[in-house]
Amino acid sequence: MSTDLLEVRLGRTAADRADAIEQTGAVLVEIGAVDPAYVPAMHEREESVPTFIGEGVAIPHGTDASRALVRRSALAVLQFPEGVDWGGQDVRLCVGIAASGDEQVGVLSALARVLMDPDKAAALRTADDAATVVAILRDEERDQ
Repeated sequence: MSTDLLEVRLGRTAADRADAIEQTGAVLVEIGAVDPAYVPAMHEREESVPTFIGEGVAIPHGTDASRALVRRSALAVLQFPEGVDWGGQDVRLCVGIAASGDEQVGVLSALARVLMDPDKAAALRTADDAATVVAILRDEERDQ
């Protein structure tokens, strides 16, 4: 993934989809990737276009207009081992995206390539250390 920052948080719990998005956005704010106003835009995006992409993964991100609130490209990867109801889908991994302009397309396509490999997707959902998650995502970047 061609991002400046990659922050991983494992073993999280969330009451619902909104809580998971809030937590994911909070990490993006914490690491300095986005302005705090980006988080409501993540909820707005979710209401208009659900971000569940399959394999137990959702990719919450802001609206097109909110890209102006991105300070630097980053991914916030939060694992929810007990799952989160995502509009009827079970999500175990949230990958929050902060990217501006065309970077977002590249990040999304790289994530899609990782998730098309069921073994890699399963490894991301069940990782018990951040290094495993980072290695899987960075390996995809090196393969490009």
